[in-house]
Amino acid sequence: MTIRIKGNSIRYRLTRPEIKIFEAEGYLEERVEFGTTTFVYALQKSAIEKNLSAEFSQNKIILSLPESMADEWTNSERVGFSHQLNVSNGKTLSLLVEKDFKCLDNVAEDQSDHYENPLSLKKI
Repeated sequence: MTIRIKGNSIRYRLTRPEIKIFEAEGYLEERVEFGTTTFVYALQKSAIEKNLSAEFSQNKIILSLPESMADEWTNSERVGFSHQLNVSNGKTLSLLVEKDFKCLDNVAEDQSDHYENPLSLKKI
């Protein structure tokens, strides 16, 4: 699972194997070790939430995806879900969870477990 944070925006991208784990277990997390401190980011299914939501506590970001959305996402061609979460001072936090596509540029990393990029399938 890849995380991208920019300003008031959080984006998770999951590969095929990660989506299979998330579908089966309802939870997936990654850890980044900073010496004695660990940063954790996670995705979980929620029976309570109505929209994609987020919380941050004790160096851990958890995005919660409603079960109905999670089931649709993991069992269809749907790319992902987004939501604008209202936070303090009238600001919003932009949330996005999506399937990870292969890059269109030549990259050195192994992308065999990524989804085919829809743009690579278009005929010119």
